[in-house]
Amino acid sequence: MKVRFSRAIIPNFFTLMNIYMGFMALISIHNSEFTRAASYILLAGIFDALDGFMARLTKSASEFGIQLDSLCDAVSFGVVPSFLLWKIYLFQLGEFGILLASLPALTGVMRLARFNVRSATLQDKQYFEGMPIPLGALMIISFIIFIYMKNYFTPELNNGMLIGISVLTSLLMVSKIKFENLPRPSKKYIKSKPIFFSIFVIAIIAIIATKGMMIFPFMILNVIYASVRTLVLNFKKN
Repeated sequence: MKVRFSRAIIPNFFTLMNIYMGFMALISIHNSEFTRAASYILLAGIFDALDGFMARLTKSASEFGIQLDSLCDAVSFGVVPSFLLWKIYLFQLGEFGILLASLPALTGVMRLARFNVRSATLQDKQYFEGMPIPLGALMIISFIIFIYMKNYFTPELNNGMLIGISVLTSLLMVSKIKFENLPRPSKKYIKSKPIFFSIFVIAIIAIIATKGMMIFPFMILNVIYASVRTLVLNFKKN
């Protein structure tokens, strides 16, 4: 008897590796290994990007794959960053700290649910309404690893900024700000958006050259760019 495997097993494997990396990050956070946890979250993000690529490559995109991806994202990019925020400082604020720490997880799953409900097609859209949850997680961990843990500021200011980033990221995920989809290295895309693609390439090079230090500044620039563009588009409509 021949055993047949669906092509969907390939992208689904990458999706499950996403949540496995999230679980590894949880263990690292529990052991106060915050830099290692950040590395696992970054790996989860890479697997999250690869599952979509593999689904398109194998032509095996499905509703099941979308739901599985969202469930994994809720853990790796929602629960894990929230636990990191609580473990690194917010536990000191008692129940209020628990509420603050939970915001990325709460708003992240709301963002995923809204995306799934509004997805009338399996094809990617040009823009995302609200900051995608993986970018929200990247914004939080990049601030923690490259700014908060470096102690550039006084403890009071440092902790205040941590709370601010937690709240800001949460609000961005449930906002109506339109964030650009990740660029694809195709001739069609490069011709249609040469400036954005060039900035993206420069950002990747700068991030690699600075060993990640430029992640958070580019995240802030992305938020400013998306916010201004959304305001301009709304103004033109009115």
